[in-house]
Amino acid sequence: MENGEIPENAPEHCPGPQSETAGKSDACQGCPNQEICATAPKGPDPDLVAIAERMATVKHKILVLSGKGGVGKSTFSAQLAFALAAMDFQVGLLDIDICGPSIPKMLGLEGQEIHQSNIGWSPVYVESNLGVMSIGFMLPNPDEAVIWRGPRKNGLIKQFLKEVYWGELDFLVVDAPPGTSDEHISIVQFLQATGIDGAVIVTTPQQVSLIDVRKEVSFCKKVGVEVLGVVENMSGLSQPLSEFKFTRMTETGEQKDMTEWAMSYMRENAPEMLNLIACSEVFDTSGGGAAKMCNDMGVPFLGKVPLDPQLCKAAEEGRSCFSDDKCLASAPALKMIIEKMLAQKNISTENGA
Repeated sequence: MENGEIPENAPEHCPGPQSETAGKSDACQGCPNQEICATAPKGPDPDLVAIAERMATVKHKILVLSGKGGVGKSTFSAQLAFALAAMDFQVGLLDIDICGPSIPKMLGLEGQEIHQSNIGWSPVYVESNLGVMSIGFMLPNPDEAVIWRGPRKNGLIKQFLKEVYWGELDFLVVDAPPGTSDEHISIVQFLQATGIDGAVIVTTPQQVSLIDVRKEVSFCKKVGVEVLGVVENMSGLSQPLSEFKFTRMTETGEQKDMTEWAMSYMRENAPEMLNLIACSEVFDTSGGGAAKMCNDMGVPFLGKVPLDPQLCKAAEEGRSCFSDDKCLASAPALKMIIEKMLAQKNISTENGA
């Protein structure tokens, strides 16, 4: 237990050897380190000093959170990083979703490895002004499961913060796992003294997601992290009509492809329809969606991002949705959300932070 680190064989809710309740709390019962922790001298964690030194060159730190998995949080984190880099900011993207690291794929960096030097671990770079760090770069096999308890995950997060050499950064975007677990407590604890600008919370419109987002907002308020705003992702399917497939149900219950006929009919009889974007509600929004929840809880609502198949494709291919005109429905929505978030912090989008 060097430098007050939590041992790997500690129980899941270990308070940490530097805590006043070390060796004394209910979570300590049965732990092989209980007596050592109870009698060990207490004091400030020296690693926090090392973290503060690393973070001294980072101007802004933004957490991206979600109450549930599968709401598009990592997609938003990736596109936020792409967008900030395109504005000529120096950007770092830190993936602390230890058990489900999807950031390497969404940034087109699968198969890359971390390099070490005398100044620390080097991020993997997408562009000269966009670096990424993830446990995904450390796995010998991308299909290998990371089966770690909380203390070990927290130890890696601390190592990322104190060992990775980012250099001068305008933004460090932290992609966290869903929920309010050990990783969230750790990242806030480790970065609190260095200043966290706030958190963006990603949700989908239906109540089953918003229930958990309320808990996420509550978590931020309890630990003193400002909620920069909530993003409603997958807010209805939006897609150019020309990209749809059309089918007809036969008498036997099978679907017959009618796409070629439908496109030919529109080209001949209503060509202006091919320029339309078709929209459809996918999730139940009768409860008012994220906008109503934000109003109820007194936090900013940043906006809606539609469910855009082209955005999903961009994420799968590890590229920015802003680099071409394919994401007609989602790219403008994301751009407005990001600009609104920066405006709230009085950050100019021109010539860096």
